[in-house]
Amino acid sequence: MEPNTPWLSSYGDVPFHLEYPDLSMSDLVLDTAAQHPTLTALSFMGNKTSYDEMAKQIEKTAKAFAALGIGEGNRVTLCLPNIPQTVYCLYALNRIGAVVSMIHPLSAEAEILFYLKEVESTYVVTLDQFFWKFEQVQKQYSIKKLIVTSVADALIPIQKTAYRITLGRKFSKISNSETVLSWKQFLDGGKNAPEKYILHKKGTDPAVILFSGGTTGVTKGILLSNRNFNALALQTIAMCYEPVFGGKMLAAMPMFHGFGLGVCVHTVLVAGAESILVPRFNVREYAKLVKKQRPNFIAGVPTLFEALTRDPSLNRANLNCLRGVFSGGDSLSVELKKKFDRFLDTHHSPVHIREGYGTTECVTASCLTPYHKEKEGSIGLPYPDTYYKICTPDTTQELPFGEEGEICLTGPSVMLGYLNHPEENAKTLRTHEDGRVWLHTGDLGKMDEEGFIYFRQRIKRMIISSGYNIYPSQIENILDAHPAVRMSCVIGVKDDYRMQKVKAFIVLKQGTEPSEETKRELLAYCKKRIAKYAMPYEIEFRESLPQTLVGKVAYTVLEKEEAEKESISV
Repeated sequence: MEPNTPWLSSYGDVPFHLEYPDLSMSDLVLDTAAQHPTLTALSFMGNKTSYDEMAKQIEKTAKAFAALGIGEGNRVTLCLPNIPQTVYCLYALNRIGAVVSMIHPLSAEAEILFYLKEVESTYVVTLDQFFWKFEQVQKQYSIKKLIVTSVADALIPIQKTAYRITLGRKFSKISNSETVLSWKQFLDGGKNAPEKYILHKKGTDPAVILFSGGTTGVTKGILLSNRNFNALALQTIAMCYEPVFGGKMLAAMPMFHGFGLGVCVHTVLVAGAESILVPRFNVREYAKLVKKQRPNFIAGVPTLFEALTRDPSLNRANLNCLRGVFSGGDSLSVELKKKFDRFLDTHHSPVHIREGYGTTECVTASCLTPYHKEKEGSIGLPYPDTYYKICTPDTTQELPFGEEGEICLTGPSVMLGYLNHPEENAKTLRTHEDGRVWLHTGDLGKMDEEGFIYFRQRIKRMIISSGYNIYPSQIENILDAHPAVRMSCVIGVKDDYRMQKVKAFIVLKQGTEPSEETKRELLAYCKKRIAKYAMPYEIEFRESLPQTLVGKVAYTVLEKEEAEKESISV
């Protein structure tokens, strides 16, 4: 039984059904390299790497891993920023049948220890500046081989020298031991690789482990297949509609995140385009790259776009080079979309921002605003071969158009499952009456009669006050529209009478004083736009809001702070 597809009438010239080759991630990218060897694949700090050279580096790195005895099914952790070595390691490990676990290099030692134990990984590649963390981790966990690379390893000789006498001097010296290898030692060891080290894995075979943000519960390892990533790449290329081949993507989203790895790197390399690797986001440096490199595609979380509108570095920039601007990873407010679209218009961009939606459980995006049509507040239409429906939360019962419920989806990018969490798998991956396995996202939303999807927020984030359901994202949209507000976050705070009451945290725009008068003005503004039961009982001004490692507003940090205050007062 085929699921409903009301969105097809709004799909335009994008095909809803695609062909997905039964290949590994590395085989698909290396096929592109074989067809277009002279095109630029990677750009890093001004240095260009052709597809042919990238393929050679992947092969060299694969031999080095194989020489260490790594092969089919082994799990290897990459704790690296967006540098060429991360790309080489990813596809090299995939080429020999190993599974790659991606973790953020800014993770704390306790987090790293958790990640290694969770995936049972004993081989790690990291950057010299993070070596000291692993020295501490090794006191509690046995790492067979720690491969340490440096930004300098990706630079030409003159840059390498300059780097080592400036930034490179700040990092602790790498101590020699049987378990620690420099990048050069690691690659040199490739001469001892077995004759047969390549494994051509299938689409259904596991390829990558990404970790959930842990914003709504325990952090979990998400096991994703080759087909998950390859399908995402081909779907994204189709949904983009603009030609991706030969274009440039500014890859500022980190590769430990599904958005960064799946869209900004893998999709780009499957398409025969150039991925401009950005190892660390800084709005001033990002703006310089935009002006210098003139990328055709940029993608990021809403906080990135907010930062760009406020930085004067792009004041006179001509953005007529853009073919696609994509927002994901967090909810894009209606006000920020309008503001950034105005920003794009004044900078001569031929395109507006297109909001997408997805979860790490399906790599990243599975829904995107179509190229030719948008609706205010909508996150767009499902990707090719991806079906959406709205169900009564925690059930398989589909709801009519316009009614709010849990967003559920099925398609070729849905994960293999969570590692070591069978109960979570049973709740999240459910077989419906049509025989398909559907991903229950834990997100609230609705679908209109044309198949456009509207995201509300996480189900667990909903505030219940005096029996009323309150959606923080709706209140944040209203607050963000006020001319004095730069950013807001709304949470529920414990209340003995109402169960929960609403509190708003606000970052004001430059030039606005965080005074009692400003607070009164904001509350009066809210009173005209928000129902009495959903009104914030308190507004707290902050200079900034806590963020996750990928730039989402970390509302759980604020919830925890308030809970701790409550426990102290009791």
